[in-house]
Amino acid sequence: MLGTVPPVIENDGPQAVRPDGPCRVTLRPLAGHDQDEFLDLVGVSADLHRPWVSPPSTPREFRTYLTRYEQPDEESLLVCLGGTGAIAGMVNINSIIRGRFQSGSLAYAAFAPTAGQGYMSEGLDLVVRHAFERLRLHRLEAQIQPENHASLKLIERIGFRYEGYSPDFLFIDGAWRDHERWAITNTMTGIVPAEPHPTQPER
Repeated sequence: MLGTVPPVIENDGPQAVRPDGPCRVTLRPLAGHDQDEFLDLVGVSADLHRPWVSPPSTPREFRTYLTRYEQPDEESLLVCLGGTGAIAGMVNINSIIRGRFQSGSLAYAAFAPTAGQGYMSEGLDLVVRHAFERLRLHRLEAQIQPENHASLKLIERIGFRYEGYSPDFLFIDGAWRDHERWAITNTMTGIVPAEPHPTQPER
């Protein structure tokens, strides 16, 4: 799938990522003007998200969340429908580490009104390309609870490989949860930048 939807980064107006092929979604960074739509979607998606993720659900939480993703080692992208711009899901690239690691950790969630229609699969496909082409990362990781079968199928479909099992790995929904660890590298996808990120050592 990764080879069929190369993204284009727009430089005019809000930064966006658009497919050059038949992909039905676009990516753009989370912004302050998204607050009302985002919080409405979180409200109607509570049953879908629990207990896997806990996105911000109040204006105060949203503002804190937005501030976090203004930092250089964090990025929050919205998966939006190509025709209307409506938000279908979110994908965060967390804890970006440069130097010898050049890695980030993915977190993602669909929203209930458009869930189950393949939009997140297309959106994650674009995020992987964005991470390897524009951010020049070498590796993306995803940590998923074993019972979250839909998420496991999605990440495997995108091309991630299983790397291991970690008990009590992340604190989610009031408890330390076991997680499976999955990852993908730019060499696995063939999306290797001509020049590495400037923070990567020469040897």
